[in-house]
Amino acid sequence: MIFFLKHLTAMVRAYAHHRDPRVAAANVISLLVASNQPFYPLYLFWLVSADITAAWFTFLSTPFFLAVPAVARRNDVAGRALLPLTGIGNTVLSAWLFGTASAVEIFLVPCGIIALLLFRPRERVVALAITALAFGVFLLLHDVYALPLAQYNAVQYAALARLNLMSAGMLTAFVAILFSGIMAEAELSADAARHEKAG
Repeated sequence: MIFFLKHLTAMVRAYAHHRDPRVAAANVISLLVASNQPFYPLYLFWLVSADITAAWFTFLSTPFFLAVPAVARRNDVAGRALLPLTGIGNTVLSAWLFGTASAVEIFLVPCGIIALLLFRPRERVVALAITALAFGVFLLLHDVYALPLAQYNAVQYAALARLNLMSAGMLTAFVAILFSGIMAEAELSADAARHEKAG
């Protein structure tokens, strides 16, 4: 069992690895989200309601999250773009499934933040376009979703909103920590290059 877990971990690390730290970050985030999706119905069952039918539809986005590293190997810009675009699509689907009272639209915030962080200054058009899409989706669709598939009472919706707010907050914090590490490594490399030049 231990050997299997080590082998699986090595495979996941190899799949997520990329020499470009931004692409590697997109890969890690996408696999983290995909790995957490199977737990969402369980959280829903424990914290909100035994009716978790709507949650199964959120798995439609899982293959797209899992595909991010594969796509990035062919085209790193497309791979990086796929992550926030899949997140936006999943959020729209979830808002229809659970209703806006679930506060699931809060996930549009980390989608926009991820888009802004994943692209370089010369790729700013892509970053801004995806971020604008994230916030445009909220502005245009918030009040036009049809009757949600899930029907919960006020107490259950409050619990679901807390779950989504906590999840989005933790995702945002993880992304911030990940990119602070990338920035720290870049600063160390720059300092080393300056010292080498000065020497």
